[in-house]
Amino acid sequence: MAGRIRVGIGGWVYEPWRDNFYPAGLRQKDELAYVGQHLTATEINATYYSSQKPATFANWARAVPDGFRFAVKASRYCTNRKQLAQAAESIAKFTGQGIAELGDRLGPILWQFMPTKRFDPDDFGAFLTLLPGSVDGVPLRHALEVRHESFDDPAFLDMAREAGVAVVLADHPDYPAIRGHDVGFSYMRLMQAQADEPTGYAADAIGRWTQQAREQAEKGDVFAFFISGAKERNPAAAQAMIAALAASKGGGRAHER
Repeated sequence: MAGRIRVGIGGWVYEPWRDNFYPAGLRQKDELAYVGQHLTATEINATYYSSQKPATFANWARAVPDGFRFAVKASRYCTNRKQLAQAAESIAKFTGQGIAELGDRLGPILWQFMPTKRFDPDDFGAFLTLLPGSVDGVPLRHALEVRHESFDDPAFLDMAREAGVAVVLADHPDYPAIRGHDVGFSYMRLMQAQADEPTGYAADAIGRWTQQAREQAEKGDVFAFFISGAKERNPAAAQAMIAALAASKGGGRAHER
């Protein structure tokens, strides 16, 4: 059975979105709920910089409807280090901070690496063995965003496939667009929104990424996030993709909640 396609943005607190996405007068504390009503996923960025309280994750989960998913960006202390094999303590602290409180609204964990981080097979292989399959009874799925061209290597792709982790497909002018093997779900980060385009991406580009998502959904769930670039346009880009999915054959399932 085909997977579900969820489309979103990075975070939900961003001042310019109060000009062109959130209705005038919407209280800041209601912004996440608004995202939940109009999109189907978002990335939590705060976890990259610092730990959060279990009650915070629980409140976030309650703010969004059934079917919505949070991708959680892993702590920088896990990935921004010389020796990834020594990240066990940081990984345990990150996964144990309370993300299980998201329950069935928890999407993939995003492990993002610096553009200067090169592929070291031994060190990276050791890192993958540290990624837990669950936390407090909640299953975990992992996605790797690698940004150095050395990762465009069959050895890395085989390693990721064998570990059951997804490789993020990035649409970025400087990072390699690495396409990983099928591991039951896929993750896209679309980072070239343009300020002079009302929907961030032109209609034909939205169409291409929509088709890409439909093809990936034949293999499992798909998570597509409009990130960075002209950030003020990302909510409109996500809504345009959701609309394109709804208009396409099978689109109703693709964006259902």
